[in-house]
Amino acid sequence: MKPTEIKNVITEILESRKEEGGIKALYFVGCGGSNGALYPAKTFMERECANIKSALINSNEFVYSTPKDLGKNVIVCLSCHKGNTPETINAAKLAKEKGAAVIILTWKEESEITPFGDYIINYTFGDNKDIAGEKIICALLVAVELLNQTEGYEHYEEFMDGVGRIDGIVKHACKHVEKRAELFAKEYKDDKIIYTMASGAGYGAAYMQSICIFMEMQWIHSSSIHSGEFFHGPFEITDKEVPFVLQVSEGTNRPLDERALKFLKTYAKRIEVIDAKDLGLSTIDASVVDYFNHSLFTNVYPVYNKALAEERQHPLTTRRYMWKVEY
Repeated sequence: MKPTEIKNVITEILESRKEEGGIKALYFVGCGGSNGALYPAKTFMERECANIKSALINSNEFVYSTPKDLGKNVIVCLSCHKGNTPETINAAKLAKEKGAAVIILTWKEESEITPFGDYIINYTFGDNKDIAGEKIICALLVAVELLNQTEGYEHYEEFMDGVGRIDGIVKHACKHVEKRAELFAKEYKDDKIIYTMASGAGYGAAYMQSICIFMEMQWIHSSSIHSGEFFHGPFEITDKEVPFVLQVSEGTNRPLDERALKFLKTYAKRIEVIDAKDLGLSTIDASVVDYFNHSLFTNVYPVYNKALAEERQHPLTTRRYMWKVEY
């Protein structure tokens, strides 16, 4: 979906709720990778929006621990890749029943979840996808448009310029890390645990890499550590043998990541650093660059993941439990 279409969706929602008190909350809802992909939009709302409440909530938690204000003055933006995740379908159904404006981000045009959406935003997916049209950016655009059309967003033009640049930046970065990814795969193929670390709007990419790739697709023990939390417990597991993948973001949170990196360089040995500045993200305006870290990192990781899966002879499609047993 094009940015103008998302802009029109928000315009229509705001107009339809004008006589009922307007929009007072925006909730992002999803599971697993779909949950992680919503992290930049959640961060954007927390940092930039003064008057509209927002949160990122796991789909099942949304159903069992529902926000008290869920109703006609709320937008619920759900992410569901194939449209068949039961927990997210139930969350969409509940939001619809409560009278919220329901936006569904999905790859498939028609699926089990689409009947419960007032607006269906189809995002790009696959090897040749347009990064500017993937779910991370689509969710961000929901947040950006809501802010701009209610309170106004002083960096709107800079953000839209970033949307226009991100596809080229990411594709260049993926080429740039190919050799590094091969070396990473050879070095880490026998490890039983790999930690990821990040901060800011890009943290969701580290979370997704940890739970969806290392744990789900490679059966490697993992945990995502927030760079700001590293020195409040997790750094005690650091030694020369423990492997870390550290995202160094571009933007306001960079000092948190650099502090963690400085410590790791002193006390650790096995560190894979993915630096957004080195990969070209700094060509996006500093006022909005924070929100594009996730798109860069989460699209660079597949280069590493493909090499790791091949080196370990463990295809990314291998599962023991997912879709195979009752859960």
